[in-house]
Amino acid sequence: MKIALIGYGKMGKEIERIAKERGHDIVAAIDVTNAADMDSDLFKSADVAIEFTTPHTAMNNYKKCFASNIPVVSGTTGWLEHMDEVKNACEKDGQTFFYASNFSLGVNIFFALNKYLAKIMNKFPDYNVKMIETHHIHKLDAPSGTAITLAEDIMDNIDRKSRWNLDSEQNNDDLAIYAVREGEVPGIHEIIYESSVDYINIKHDAKNRQGFALGAVLAAEFTCGKKGFLGMKDMLDF
Repeated sequence: MKIALIGYGKMGKEIERIAKERGHDIVAAIDVTNAADMDSDLFKSADVAIEFTTPHTAMNNYKKCFASNIPVVSGTTGWLEHMDEVKNACEKDGQTFFYASNFSLGVNIFFALNKYLAKIMNKFPDYNVKMIETHHIHKLDAPSGTAITLAEDIMDNIDRKSRWNLDSEQNNDDLAIYAVREGEVPGIHEIIYESSVDYINIKHDAKNRQGFALGAVLAAEFTCGKKGFLGMKDMLDF
């Protein structure tokens, strides 16, 4: 499989390493210094593009890929106000887009655990729920896309929570997400249920970027040859 990388920082280089180990070719590696190469024949020869960049550049990257009919696998967060436009490109223009707020297998198991626990805790109103997410200082968006996914799954299953608030618990129906940015932390997400007598916590703590990068390459392998808007639920059988 021929892969174009969009974003060639630490994550892009880890994706490159894993993709090559799995027998794939990297035909282009796009960064801020060579963005014009997205118009090159080598880039356009890609079977799929894997995109990890920034919230303010992501949408333009997707459009560039769609113009060349290149399927996109993206892990960039913070751009979701444009999601309807991307889905429309898939539905009406025949494009292919795979999005995940987090490609780690462990995090996706954590998503399933979070939903299951929230369904149980809906029956116990004495417990308040909040979230703490910690990432490296280079992460531009807050809360993280993973935290938002976790929050949405909690709100879908706990009747007493109707919205999330960043770093705030203004009302009883608020789900507070406390975002911490420090050091080079790959990603920690902790969900805390607290009553007057105890705490119940679940937590995912990433050791490094390898799990995210492997998941992105697996998603690219899954996406190749498919059409439409795809996600981890399509790829994983749980």
